[in-house]
Amino acid sequence: MTDSAGLEVNLVDDGNIPLDARISCQPGELLALVGPSGSGKSTILRTIAGLNKPRKGLIHCNGDTWLDTDKGVDVSTRQRRVGMVFQNYALFPHLSARDNIIEGLGHVAPAERSRRAEELLTLVHLSGLGMRKPAALSGGQQQRVAVARALARDPKVLLLDEPFSAVDQATRQRLYRELVELRQQFGMPMVLVTHDLDEAAMLADRLCILRHGRTLQSGQPFDVLAKPTNKQVARLVDQKNIFQGTIINHDEALGVTTISWGEFTLQAPHQPDFKIGKVIDWLIPASHVAVGDDENVVAGVIAGMVRLGDLVTISVTIKEASSHPLFMSLSVREAKQRDLKAGEIISVSLIGDGIHLMEP
Repeated sequence: MTDSAGLEVNLVDDGNIPLDARISCQPGELLALVGPSGSGKSTILRTIAGLNKPRKGLIHCNGDTWLDTDKGVDVSTRQRRVGMVFQNYALFPHLSARDNIIEGLGHVAPAERSRRAEELLTLVHLSGLGMRKPAALSGGQQQRVAVARALARDPKVLLLDEPFSAVDQATRQRLYRELVELRQQFGMPMVLVTHDLDEAAMLADRLCILRHGRTLQSGQPFDVLAKPTNKQVARLVDQKNIFQGTIINHDEALGVTTISWGEFTLQAPHQPDFKIGKVIDWLIPASHVAVGDDENVVAGVIAGMVRLGDLVTISVTIKEASSHPLFMSLSVREAKQRDLKAGEIISVSLIGDGIHLMEP
């Protein structure tokens, strides 16, 4: 391993929360772990920090081996130089913000600790509030103290366990911006656990989808969200338009693969790895279903319309092709202009570059 290796984790466990997880995070990169409750996200963070020991595992961080069960290596939590921010912040209620940060400065000479704590308070935009105890700080300010305390250890990796879940939306947006600033300044690997796909897609360089302690897919946010490896991952990333079809033809010259979907024929981006005649799963994001285009046109009946803010989610029943509806989103203005109503027949276009094919 080299100093630029970042974080490499390979864990196997068959305990209460089974693990079969492989993750990596490069210096300056933010990796988001996403999955339902019980998928092992927090267990992986605790294992990286040394708070949980798997049956079998290997953890390297920036050239150091923290865990190698085959060789009997298990570096203590204190020696791993991990910065960790918990969901509830885990601040000492009887200590001031400044003294909470000083608790993380045990490796710094005593005479320097107060000065360094003040520097960290300034870094997280809490200058002048160092003498306040946690009860006298807002949720966002408590979160900043927790981040400052984590950074006080000069960590090689920063672990964030749903750090934004306890604050309001406006505060959350400010904290997002501050996290981006910290990434740029410190350049260490950061691992974020979150249930919020939008949050993960906005903040992360890469997503890792977990279920039952197992890594199902890792990659750049757009690739994971729009091009999941299979139907299981597609459902976990909240893709609703998942159907079955059959490969009809590949045309390399035109760059298209043709599939049948019920009585309809659709053209998707060229994906020649699927054999002609093969039954496949395919998906299309709601954003790629449009009204008034002439590409991959299908007809159905509007089954329902639900307004969410400035958007209307429309479900369309297409009896000739699927037992479950096709979902699309339109602006409230466009839905009113088109005078769309439940029960009416509608023709929609499935934009080809959004069609993604998957192994069934």
